[in-house]
Amino acid sequence: MGLRTWILIALGAALLPCAGTASPESPLRVWLNPGFFSYHFDRSLDFRENNVGFGAEVLFAPDHGFVAGTFLNSHKERSNYGAYQWRPLHWRRGGVDVSAGVAIGAIDGYPKMRDGGWFLGVLPVLAVEGERFGVNFSIVPTINDRLNGAFVLQFKLRVW
Repeated sequence: MGLRTWILIALGAALLPCAGTASPESPLRVWLNPGFFSYHFDRSLDFRENNVGFGAEVLFAPDHGFVAGTFLNSHKERSNYGAYQWRPLHWRRGGVDVSAGVAIGAIDGYPKMRDGGWFLGVLPVLAVEGERFGVNFSIVPTINDRLNGAFVLQFKLRVW
């Protein structure tokens, strides 16, 4: 089995204890997304910024969740990801929830990072969520000449 399969198995196993534990104090929430948009810091490079794909976000407690998905990255290659989100900072204004924290996970598909193989990353996350629609914001850092940094915007739809 490849690393991708093991990550998906681990994600599923981690979610099993959460099955059936939704409550008003800590409801299970599931969001789906169609990939994301990126705005790269170095505008002189010809990067793809419409990173279409499919992803899911499962929040099993107010501060904790998992994300996983696949998308066409900025180098026009297929990338897969899986991460744990910790969002301990929360605000609520006018029926909109805002939370902030970090995502810690693994991603593949970037040619200059481990020859397209899996690597670990930590990204800041800001989520703005209504009852059914939401937006995630993040910043990808520039790592030497291997990864060009970008602002990231991801729209999402709540399905559970």
